[in-house]
Amino acid sequence: MTLTRSQTSELLARHGLAPRRMFGQNFVVEPETVRRIASLARVGNGDHVLEIGAGLGALTLALAETGASVTAVEVDDGLIKVLRENVATCNNVQVVHGDAMQLEWDSLLAASDDWTVVANLPYNVATPLVADLLDGVMRVRRLLVMVQKEVAQRFVAKPGDEAFGAVSVKVQYWATARIVGEVSSAVFLPRPKVSSSLVEITRRETPAVTAPFEPLFRIVRQGFATRRKMLRRALDGTAIARDFEVAQVNPEARAEQLTLDEWSRLTEAVLTRTAGSPETTSQTGLPPGPGQTGPS
Repeated sequence: MTLTRSQTSELLARHGLAPRRMFGQNFVVEPETVRRIASLARVGNGDHVLEIGAGLGALTLALAETGASVTAVEVDDGLIKVLRENVATCNNVQVVHGDAMQLEWDSLLAASDDWTVVANLPYNVATPLVADLLDGVMRVRRLLVMVQKEVAQRFVAKPGDEAFGAVSVKVQYWATARIVGEVSSAVFLPRPKVSSSLVEITRRETPAVTAPFEPLFRIVRQGFATRRKMLRRALDGTAIARDFEVAQVNPEARAEQLTLDEWSRLTEAVLTRTAGSPETTSQTGLPPGPGQTGPS
């Protein structure tokens, strides 16, 4: 069982609710679509699924049908009661009322070290949320997220692609990513003006390169902050000519042209040069202090 367009409209009307723009709410109202997403998630009995932004529970119900244990997170005070009612007969669903950008993941996901995130993510939180999960929630091993098409392209972009940016580098560092499907705007209520894509992100057993995470992404962030500049200018104060030479990286390249391996070599060259030099380390900000993180 899942929710059709008419059932969704009736539920909203009966409870005096409406999609809220501040949460980027566009409800999927096509049962075939949510079942397709649940199938692409490749989960079943014994698996643990984290659904973020469960809404009225259409996808939650489809995921519950797989037999997986589902933890459904919803921030909207108005929707949470309806969500709980809709999944009340599902013994394998736990509903959590909270903001996914502020939840304590270690305690929430303590039941397993292998979680799959399945979510229809609004534009305004998709990139920072996926970045935060990759950076700090190692129990999340795989994500299947429905996001705006241009966001999906950033997640899977390669060097030289127009969409390639700091988040593309971050995804490559932690995981592999691919677009596994497209979703028409016609399946949503209300109907958005943009198309959506389904992206599968699978965490690597170890990061793709050897450079430490924090200093690497401090340099990546600086490089992309002025992405139209040559790197020797964009990284002024951090990398010197000798660093580029040692790393075999073209100082006249731009940030979107570098591969992850090149970012790694450049970072290691800077770290090697600045090791044991308090004056240089202070000027470059490398390595970062405890608790500092990379870009989203």
